Amino acid sequence: MSDIKIGRITLGVCATNCYFLYREGGKDVVFVDPGDRGEDIYEALRAKGLHVAAILLTHGHFDHIWGAEKLRELSGAKIYALEAEKVVCQDPYVNVSAQAGRKATILPDEWLADGQELSMAGILLRVIATPGHTVGSCCYYVPEAGFLIAGDTLFAASVGRTDFPTGSMGKLIRSIKEKLFVLPKETKVYPGHGEETTIGAEQQYNPFCV
Repeated sequence: MSDIKIGRITLGVCATNCYFLYREGGKDVVFVDPGDRGEDIYEALRAKGLHVAAILLTHGHFDHIWGAEKLRELSGAKIYALEAEKVVCQDPYVNVSAQAGRKATILPDEWLADGQELSMAGILLRVIATPGHTVGSCCYYVPEAGFLIAGDTLFAASVGRTDFPTGSMGKLIRSIKEKLFVLPKETKVYPGHGEETTIGAEQQYNPFCV
């Protein structure tokens, strides 16, 4: 059994699920989607004796990046995002932060590619490009632990909305069927909002994908 652990902090006006991955007994964590209050995230992890070693973004919408800059500043960790997400990360109207009343942009330190493998905090993650919710949405698969951090691509019995800039329902469904539904059925799915599910459950019951 893997000793990789995953924690969740739900933050912000959209109740965004922010995840942190670490090995049991280790101090370094990979933090995914700091949705708001980066200083609170930093202090909460520090109180547990944990250190942010890397910050990953599943996409650039405001409710997934509002805490990123402050968390980077406090932790010294680099921010990573899929290269196709540049326009979303860097335009407050495309990432909807302007419409939400608090403009924000983020410039990741490194841009990622589909299929790229990352070794962070002693954990191997695979980048899976899943365009549809946004042009550069992606998921992070952890083969050893058998789970997927899905951002706003796939939810329990639902999928990400596609009515924001760069969204496409056709591309989203193709991404899910061609990139996510090929993973093992028992793969746990940790979405950007709501409760966890599995690939097998979504293959069978998700009304958007059956």
